[in-house]
Parts: sequence; structure tokens; C-alpha cells
Amino acid sequence: MPGARHEYEDTREERQRSRDKQPPQADLLRLIGQNRYRYLRSNGDPYAVPWDGPSIAVPLRAQAHSSTGSLRQHLIREYLNAYGRTPSQSALADAVNALDALALGVPEADLWLRVARDSSDPAATWLDLGRPDGQSVRIAPDGWTLTFPDPEEGPIWRRSKLVGELPLPEKPAGGWRASMGAFSELLPFTEATLPLAVAWVLAALRPSLPRPIAYLTGEQGTGKSTSGRMLVGLLDGARAPLRQPPENLRDFGVTTSAGWTLPLDNLSGIPNWLSQALCRAVTGDSQTSRALYSDDDVNVLTYQRPVLLTGIDVGTVANDLAERMMPLELQPITKRRTIADLWGAYEKAHPQLLGALLDLAVLVWADLPVAAEDLAERPRMADFAELLHALDRVTGWQGLRAFYATQDGLVDTVLDGQPVTAALRDWAYSATFPADGWTGTMTDLHALLSARSPISERWPQTPGVLSARLKQSAPALRSRGINIIAPTSNKHGRRYTITVTV
Repeated sequence: MPGARHEYEDTREERQRSRDKQPPQADLLRLIGQNRYRYLRSNGDPYAVPWDGPSIAVPLRAQAHSSTGSLRQHLIREYLNAYGRTPSQSALADAVNALDALALGVPEADLWLRVARDSSDPAATWLDLGRPDGQSVRIAPDGWTLTFPDPEEGPIWRRSKLVGELPLPEKPAGGWRASMGAFSELLPFTEATLPLAVAWVLAALRPSLPRPIAYLTGEQGTGKSTSGRMLVGLLDGARAPLRQPPENLRDFGVTTSAGWTLPLDNLSGIPNWLSQALCRAVTGDSQTSRALYSDDDVNVLTYQRPVLLTGIDVGTVANDLAERMMPLELQPITKRRTIADLWGAYEKAHPQLLGALLDLAVLVWADLPVAAEDLAERPRMADFAELLHALDRVTGWQGLRAFYATQDGLVDTVLDGQPVTAALRDWAYSATFPADGWTGTMTDLHALLSARSPISERWPQTPGVLSARLKQSAPALRSRGINIIAPTSNKHGRRYTITVTV
């Protein structure tokens, strides 16, 4: 059939001529990237944001990046839709390199993970629902709304594999108070602890806010791990996993910056480096490391995260970490449920629970300025105390009082956890302690306390170590009326004074 073959050859030649007239693949890909995306930089790294699409940043240099993909993948898809064939890898590399170069002159911009400030109203915040279409929640003192961020003025979201999708929040039937019953049924906090748990979630809806480290406590079998997953899941997805603690500081920085919450499960102990890293994570920290394939450039990770822990022995934590902690006590479970039944109930209740928390957030956001002026005393976590005070004012709860009580209770726990501070406290409260105080060198104090207490592996072996331990525990001792006055020096050495005020 020569006619059919001739027709096929003509069609093939026409296609080849059509291709010859087109610009090279790299130029076509570059034009797609220029026409359909705008560019910004965050921490020096380039990102693309679609003009007609959700305000979700797409990295230029990554091969794949969670649900957002990479710009390379987006260009492949757009090219396939437009031309019906796959571009070559070399053309893709040339196009992405060209777009990266064009993005050199763009200004730095904020990329937000899960929550964001509102650029037009400092009292408003945003919550990323993790949806592919970019639909988010704007929380303002006059109400919360489901909306799409404005491409020019709204927040631009950064997504990672730890950003799960949240359900669309629903207005709770009967108001937020009615939903607190479902909250308590799924998360069996004690009556005093419930306001603290709610306040911790609300604080997680505000960016750049120092928050206490929540840790779940209760009898064995109270479901601490399951409750932790549910509490974190309210903001990170229904089955948000609790993680094992990282092995080193580098892993800590990577995993902390990638997710909004930092939930660590079953901590049998907290090494010193992790204790310090957790303290910095709640107040804000950054890590720098050498950039890959570079001798003179760095990668920067910045983060400030809500932290939740389970399984820890509070008596062994350092004093500075204890001052940032807030216990959330769970009640014993009286009626056991299957995992399938429990998580099914949670996922069903999640939309209204989220809606109830957003309703409370609106009330708290509106009251925060007045609550801040009304609060007479502030603990170390002053910003959280203001939010908790506002929550009390709009609900009638006593969360701030409960927070102060938990902080006070942690003091003795910390002192009991260090044999030497427990020994000093017991001696200071005893009848043998001088009424007008004690004065002497650290060597004298070390000998005196060593004679009063059994020596263990955790006992400071030298006066220098004792001095360091007492300096770390000074705030806890001072809260119990035990004051260690700075030393004065003379020919007999540095002499310390210890007084006790009842």
C-alpha cells in the first residue's frame, strides 16, 4: 500500500519541520517558568510561586519536595500538557539554571510553615490547612474565615513532608463550650489541666511566640502517647506521629525546622545537648552548616516551635529546661476503647474541635491587648502567661493559677532530682542551720554537705562542680527562700553567704 506509506512519511516530515521552527526545549521551559511563576528568596534559597494557583512556594534546586514537588517537576508537567512529549534532562537543567540566575536579584521574603502573621493586621494570624488548593484560615479579633491568601499580600506557605492536611474546620454545634466535652472525652486531661492544654494549642496558632514545653504525665496506662498524637494532630493532621528523639544536634535542627510541632515520645533521658536544644527551640534558634559541594557557603535553618514530650523523668532534667516545662496531667482511663474506635471518633470530631479552638482563638486574640495590661505579674514565659490570662478572662477558667501551681511544683521536683540541691535545701530548713545565715568557702560547703548526705555517682566530686550545680539551681533555690549571695574574696579565699527567708 504505497499511498498509505507516502502519507505517513509526509506527516512525519511535517512534524519534523514544525519542530525545527520551535525554539529549543530549554528556552520553551524557561518561558514557561517565567510566565507562570514569580520568584523570591528565603534564607538565600530561590523559590517559585505560581501566579495562578495556591500561594505555596516551590523550591528551584530540590529534586522533590513533599507534596509541592520541585520546579523541575512542575516544568515537566507544564511541558507535557503543552507539547505532548517529555523534555530532555539537559534542557530541564539549563532552564532551571537560567531561572535560578534570574532569581538572583529578587528580594528576600518570608515563607511561613503552618502559621503566619497577617501583613495588614498585626492582631490577625493565619493557619495553613495543608490542602493542595492552598485554602487556609485567617483568624482575626472579629472572626475566622476560610479563604485563599491574596497572592500579593497574603502569606506564602512552605510545605514539607511533616505538614499534614487538616480537615476543613466547622462551626461547633452549641458553641465552643459544647465541643470541650468531646475534647475531654478524647483527651482525658484533669479539670485543672484542660485550660493549659487548650492554651498550648492556641499558643501554637501564633507565630514567634515562646511557649512552654508541654509534657504529658499521669499513671501508667493513661494513654500518654495516644493523647500526645491527638493533641499534636489537631494542628498537624489526624495521625500526626510522635517522633523518637534525634541522635545529634544536626538531625535535631533538620527535623525541627521541617515540621511545625516538635513531638518527642518515650524519652528515657535527656542528654545535656538535647536539653539545651529544646530550650532554644521554644524561644527561637537557628543552625548553620556547610552548604553541600561548597567550601565557603552555609545553609541556615531557623525555627521556633511548640514542643511536646512524653515519657520523661522530670526529676532528671536540667533547671533551665524545667523552668520552660508545663505538665499536662491525664486522668486514669476507666473505659478502654479499641484503636480503630478511638481514632474513628477523633477523626469524626476533628473538624468541630478545630472550629471550637478557632472560635476561642478569636475571643483570645481580641482580648490579648487588655489582658496584657491587666496582668500584674509575669513568669518566665511571659507571652504565654498573657495568652493564658486572656483565655481565663473569656472562658471563666483558672488556667493561669493552675500554670503557676505547676511551675511551683516543678521547683521541688528539680531540687529533689539533684542530690546536692536536695541536701542543701534539707540543711537550710533544719534546726542546725545558723539563724543569721552561713558564710564560708565552696570547699567548706562541699565538705559540710558531703558529711550530711550519702555520696552517689551524681554527687559533685569537687567544690568547683558543686559551685556550677548551685549556680544552675539558684533560681529554684531562691524560690524556696534559699539565697546564695555572690562571693567576696579575701586572704582566706572566696567566701559565699547563704541565707534563708521564710
